[in-house]
Amino acid sequence: MAGSKWTADSIPDLNGRTVVVTGANSGLGHATSREVARHGAHVVLAVRDEAKGRRAAAAISDVQPGARLEVRRLDLADLDSVRAFAAGMHQSGLGVDVLVNNAGVMAPPRTLNRHGQEVQFAGNHLGHFALTGLLLDLLRAGRDPRVVTVTSDLHHGARIHFDDLTGARWYAPMRFYRQSKFANVVFALELDRRLRAADSPVRSLLAHPGFSATNLQTSGPTGLLRTFVTLGRGLLAQDAAAGALPQLYAATAPAVEGGQFFGPDGFRELRGYPTTVRPDPAAEDPETARRLWQLSEDLTGVSYATALSA
Repeated sequence: MAGSKWTADSIPDLNGRTVVVTGANSGLGHATSREVARHGAHVVLAVRDEAKGRRAAAAISDVQPGARLEVRRLDLADLDSVRAFAAGMHQSGLGVDVLVNNAGVMAPPRTLNRHGQEVQFAGNHLGHFALTGLLLDLLRAGRDPRVVTVTSDLHHGARIHFDDLTGARWYAPMRFYRQSKFANVVFALELDRRLRAADSPVRSLLAHPGFSATNLQTSGPTGLLRTFVTLGRGLLAQDAAAGALPQLYAATAPAVEGGQFFGPDGFRELRGYPTTVRPDPAAEDPETARRLWQLSEDLTGVSYATALSA
């Protein structure tokens, strides 16, 4: 159980189950894909760069011959790509048992996607909001279905800048990264409430990796921020395999309940084995959840009403 030095060796048999992992070509996503494949799952590596995805799949196959893997393109900052990915999953006949909303971008200079949305809010939150809604019917038909949304302990103290979502007035890279991670928590908790109200078998769970050494910290930040993050990584971070344990626990452990949040059990949740942790109290505010949900539906054009009521 969480808090008892749970490791990936404790993952149960996943044969017959399909797991979709976003951002699966590197870091936490790659570690998650590798471990669920090792335990028998059919893994869909959802990646923005298919060439990198194929290399990641090959690396998994090298250590796990016979792993059932497929690579599909998904750019979470592009809603057309999200819709195309979801349509492809419906057409494949595969079904989905677990969706791991893992992909993310961290602290780049202010950038807008082609829809005019700030890329961190778009890719880290809106893309996953849309993807989850578009796959919810497949998840509902799955076996022990779950949505695991990966956030960060940096969501603590953050908020949604409803009056400046794109950073047009004041953009700071980490401020908007933290906003997107706060949105992840608000979304996952509200999804849990709505799934419970609809008596859905799907469970919504949260995880954060603590401070883990991945390319997330170096691919986005620039200048002094990049230097600071790189130094901190060398001193404090655990590796991606350890960082992925909370999301693996949420995705596979038999006894989890919807709405639970898992992170490392060490000092300040920076590293360690999976345990239950608490979200920032502000992320549990119903009015914030209502506003973010409505905003997300408006910006993505994805409504959950039909999938939740079916």
